[in-house]
Amino acid sequence: MFAGSLVAIVTPMSAGGEVDFAAWERLLEFHAAHGTQGIVIGGTTGESATLSDAELRELIVRACAQLRGRLSVLGGAGSSSTAATVARVIWLSQLPLDALLVVTPAYNRPSQEGLYLHYAAVAAAARKPLLLYNVPARTAVDMLPPTVARLAQLPGIAGIKEALPEVARVRELLERCPARFVVLSGDDATACASLAAGARGVISVTANVAPRAMSEMVAAALRGDAARAGELDAPLCELHRTLFLEANPIPVKWLLAQMALIGPGVRLPLTPLGEGHRADVLRAARAAGVWSQEAP
Repeated sequence: MFAGSLVAIVTPMSAGGEVDFAAWERLLEFHAAHGTQGIVIGGTTGESATLSDAELRELIVRACAQLRGRLSVLGGAGSSSTAATVARVIWLSQLPLDALLVVTPAYNRPSQEGLYLHYAAVAAAARKPLLLYNVPARTAVDMLPPTVARLAQLPGIAGIKEALPEVARVRELLERCPARFVVLSGDDATACASLAAGARGVISVTANVAPRAMSEMVAAALRGDAARAGELDAPLCELHRTLFLEANPIPVKWLLAQMALIGPGVRLPLTPLGEGHRADVLRAARAAGVWSQEAP
């Protein structure tokens, strides 16, 4: 469940911002056919900040019914409020998903003790395994390894998605936490190096458009073939970079629309990818082997 290439999947939307469930079905089959091991629904890349609870529920229910165990299904459960997060994990735990991803509370910048108490309360309420999610660039708070190590002792907390782009952080987490505790990379650009350092997989943005390539790179790294993993990662490096030229998921949703997998929609306050970045994204996609047409 917590190994391999997992995709931080986008939420497809129409030009008007409505969730496009026909495109959702296409995306799920695309990943099932191209080597992705699991999907994370309603995370940062899924525009969690603007999804309603009803939309999140329907996305998860439809995915579980369609995939029927072919891929692991994880649901995004975090919010800036401990009480709201506890309430969310209670009803999410009743759905047939495999695990919950809980991001650190954004905006209110809790202390390390506040983070510990937040996650302890969430873990006590959950009836599914929890993955912690540390992404300081988004939340303005960094959950430090000593805090993670404390949380790793609690029942139900199975691992962490660590999005700090520092391999040294991965090594420290592995040194401090029990062997059963899983560390997943949350940063595509350093994922290959993190896997070499002991991470068990990646929750990837790039896998939205290059699922087979990401899956093969991760598989090579996990079997200890660092040279092959590096060879497979090299053509993806520019894609890792250009998919963050604007706030995620703006570039990756635009590229998926060019690939005719989804429509053009993103929700305000996000806007479509600026014209000045489009040629760069397409060049990177061609170099990665996921786009073969000329730029429009």
